[in-house]
Amino acid sequence: MHIWEDRTCGRDDGRHSRGDLVNPSTAQARVIVDELVRNTVSHVVLSPGSRNAPLSLALHDAAAAGRLQLHVRIDERGAAFLALGIAARTGRPVAVVCTSGTAAANFHPAVLEADRAGVPLIVLTADRPPELRAAGANQVVDQQRLYGDAVRYYDELAVAERRAGQNAYWRSQICRAWNAAYGEWRCGPVHLNVPFREPLVPDGSDDWYESLDGRPGGARWTELPDFGALPSSVVPSARCGLVLACDSGVGAASEWAERHGWPVVSETGGLGLSGSTAIASGVWLLGAERFIAEHKPEQVLCLGRPTVFRQVQALLSDTEVEVLLVRPDSDWPAPAHNVRQVGQWFDEPTKPADPEWLASWQRADRAASAAVREALAREHWPSGLRVATELIDALPTDALLVVGSSNPARDVALAGRMRPDVLVHRNRGVAGIDGTVSTALGAATVHRGHSYALLGDLTFLHDVNALLANDRPNLTIVVLNDDGGGIFSLLEQGAPEHQDSFERVFGTPHGADLGALCAGFGVAHRLVTSMAEFRAALRPAPGLRVVEVRVDRTRHRDLHARVREAVSAVLG
Repeated sequence: MHIWEDRTCGRDDGRHSRGDLVNPSTAQARVIVDELVRNTVSHVVLSPGSRNAPLSLALHDAAAAGRLQLHVRIDERGAAFLALGIAARTGRPVAVVCTSGTAAANFHPAVLEADRAGVPLIVLTADRPPELRAAGANQVVDQQRLYGDAVRYYDELAVAERRAGQNAYWRSQICRAWNAAYGEWRCGPVHLNVPFREPLVPDGSDDWYESLDGRPGGARWTELPDFGALPSSVVPSARCGLVLACDSGVGAASEWAERHGWPVVSETGGLGLSGSTAIASGVWLLGAERFIAEHKPEQVLCLGRPTVFRQVQALLSDTEVEVLLVRPDSDWPAPAHNVRQVGQWFDEPTKPADPEWLASWQRADRAASAAVREALAREHWPSGLRVATELIDALPTDALLVVGSSNPARDVALAGRMRPDVLVHRNRGVAGIDGTVSTALGAATVHRGHSYALLGDLTFLHDVNALLANDRPNLTIVVLNDDGGGIFSLLEQGAPEHQDSFERVFGTPHGADLGALCAGFGVAHRLVTSMAEFRAALRPAPGLRVVEVRVDRTRHRDLHARVREAVSAVLG
């Protein structure tokens, strides 16, 4: 880079006074940004502030030069989830930058999600230098290891000083952080805390004590090995097995199951599954006690982290079922602590599958899928299950669907619609509703096809600030508005005996006008009241828009019970 040419031959020979040199904070920030780009970071999400001004200005210059794509968000929590959405879809580390104080704390929910979901984030928090922390300066909190064990790597960079020898140090630490985020074993978040002394803005000079250039040819300062080679494998060894695909490897699970004759069930229903072994109504079948008692697998090959359904947890907790888990880290889910193998991949089985075993699951799937369709057709529109079904059927080829936690995650899976051409993302690392709108915006930003999101009203309201964006992707957000916590009506607290307390502490009706909120953010909004209107609203269109469907949450519990009874009836 021209501004970082070596003009002083690595020494202070008296030609420059202190005022002739670029200030240390600016020099450090420019090197950090340059090395991020050299480490293939192409997206950075920035929240404005004072203490992070050096990084903000360096990022602006890099974006203006076309070296990276810069996204600016005023809400740090949303900014971090936007970065998470981009990183989850690209599979590459994304940097997210903020100022000091509570701004850094607002990154925490996304860091936790990235940790459990294995999403590579490089978190750069600006900070006051030590002498200001000791003086109780404004906007100071303890940012040392702020995110605890949720990050793969933590370091606080030394405060930049007017001396030679720092370029290599700054660049090396960025390489270390990138390496840890991309993961020797599993991707995840890393945290670099960067204290800056004033001045925090450029002072007109570009000279320094030494060259601030990186390696020739745009190379990384430190080259790192490819950690994707030769992963450890689990080896299935049963004739009657079941593949359970959670959020990772749905396509690979379908291919393996097709070759080896194991039925495959997904927590996203039929989305992403393909082939004759795909069981679209698998979640309903796992919940049918008589069926599962007669069709209990000897082994379950589980890909990813199961989180949504109790029937899935019950199967994995069954001491008569061996669990083989494909999840490349040491933090694996084990409901009954009975996981037999954990690996990064799955190998060829040691026994051929029982063909009648697969055939029995296929017959049950056809019967259950037909029962679900018929039961829903008899129900009044709209309901969460009907809306999910209509949305899935209407999605264009190669569409992205971001699914919110709580009821939408269940509705999509229970709809049981086969769409192998649809890509699904869910924040199921810690399964919170935090930042889901931001995540959807981030994922849509880098998706090449049409993008949709299915969210509950509380999830939408929880992150409504995300609508305040000047770089809005093409994204249709469908909001199932049941005016509160409809998910609780399906749980124990939604039983009739708890009706006196339900509305106050679980239902929590809010009465929010989503159309007015969207208007305030300048986002198109459409309230649909019929199936025909809903289908029309889902047609692909440019820009960001919200489609609201109002449903009655008092009907959730009985509807699920009726569909469950219909499935049980056809299974015998």
